[in-house]
Amino acid sequence: IATLPLALIAAVFIKIESPGPVLYKQKRTGQYNKEFKVYKFRSMRSDAEKNGAQWASKNDARVTRVGKFIRKTRIDEIPQLINVLQGSMSIVGPRPEREVFIRDLEKEIPYYRFRHAVKPGVTGLAQVSYPYGASVEDAIWKHKYDIHYIKHHSSILDIKILLLTVKTVLFGMGR
Repeated sequence: IATLPLALIAAVFIKIESPGPVLYKQKRTGQYNKEFKVYKFRSMRSDAEKNGAQWASKNDARVTRVGKFIRKTRIDEIPQLINVLQGSMSIVGPRPEREVFIRDLEKEIPYYRFRHAVKPGVTGLAQVSYPYGASVEDAIWKHKYDIHYIKHHSSILDIKILLLTVKTVLFGMGR
């Protein structure tokens, strides 16, 4: 309810700036390797993956002007609260990834699928501890944070991550 005004404003600006749907649905892999559809505000052009799946990069040309702002402020993540209500995600946990990338990453990163032992989260230790990444090397570092989170999971750690998330959002430390 608290995010509804931001969500409505974001939806209007997304619709004004570029044609296409306001919400973006994408298959991601969650707990126990079960696929689900993640919901996000669309931050890229509608034809962003016309040539197939590709990693988003820091200054990705496919990202719209509104998209840059909603990514930096994490407003694009608000619709994932639908996933939380559906039970496919939790507020805190490893970020869900796409199966097409998981297949490649698990060849490079031992025990990569171990991160699917818990529900994925809207925010996570890797997101507040490591800068935005778009490479295998970045995925290795984020995986280390995910494993640390899984091994040391506690309510105190979740609260710490939530506080760091607020800091990240308020001070524009996002992607």
